[in-house]
Amino acid sequence: MDYLVTGATGFVGNNMVRCLLNNGHSVRVLIRPGSDPRPLEGLDVDCVVGDVCSKEDANRAITGCSNVIHAAASVKIGWQGFDAARKINVAATEHMARGAAESGAKFLFVSSVDALAPSRKKQPVTEDTPDQCKVDCTYCVTKREAELKVLQFAEEGLHAVIANPGFMLGPNDWKPSSGRMLIDVAKKFSPFAPPGGMSICDVRDVVDAIYVASEFAPSGRRFILAGHNVKFWRAWRAFAKAAGTSGPISPFGPLVARIVGMVGDIRTSITGNESEINSAMLRMACMHHYYSSDRAIAELNYRIRPLEETVRDAWQWFATNGYV
Repeated sequence: MDYLVTGATGFVGNNMVRCLLNNGHSVRVLIRPGSDPRPLEGLDVDCVVGDVCSKEDANRAITGCSNVIHAAASVKIGWQGFDAARKINVAATEHMARGAAESGAKFLFVSSVDALAPSRKKQPVTEDTPDQCKVDCTYCVTKREAELKVLQFAEEGLHAVIANPGFMLGPNDWKPSSGRMLIDVAKKFSPFAPPGGMSICDVRDVVDAIYVASEFAPSGRRFILAGHNVKFWRAWRAFAKAAGTSGPISPFGPLVARIVGMVGDIRTSITGNESEINSAMLRMACMHHYYSSDRAIAELNYRIRPLEETVRDAWQWFATNGYV
């Protein structure tokens, strides 16, 4: 097989599979038992059923593949669940990287801009920005730890490349993942939005760049695959416009964010179950997640299509598939 893709039923993963097939490659996927069949329905792929956290399953899936794109991940922004997140984000990445090294396959790790530093004074972060953790929460910490594992394997001889996508929208978001923000904004009017900012990109542009990186990028190279750097409230207004609803009037203040986050943490301490409304999430929402994709544009011919096109196509896909 030309490629093995993990996380293939996820947002990046199934779009990655489609990209590889469109470029004429044979593709194997490692999927969990009981995975949603819809993301891969009708696609000509070799399915290996197993667990990315299992060394044996990882090696079995990698055998015979010349390239590995590791997109499987646990996305949870909060203070709880470090052990579970490390098992998927760190240990599984180590298994996949070691398996690729032992079989002689090239390895591309799909990380996130949340593993990078936050923007300072709204200046876009680059691959050369001094390293700093945004928030010591589950997702940011474990993604950073996984990257260190990959870089360590690269130093030891594995051909490894890291991709850091921004906030992605687009078709085939079956779960849905980041597209849930678009759906929530469209379904429920909110007069206020978080005070921070985001970097919106199109998943189709991201997977195209990942494909080029997997084929041609030198080992040890990192690429930020971000997009339009916009305030949350402006992004939410674009979401509402695509859905034909009313968007927020303005951002809320940091004090409101702290209060809401505190209330969420108190609820967690009472119930024992951490909700998505917690102080880690609210701290992230107050940051400006602005990034520069200049390296990817220069070296991978990365395309950043118009924001309106990305939002429109994502909304139309959700509407067509019964999410709204």
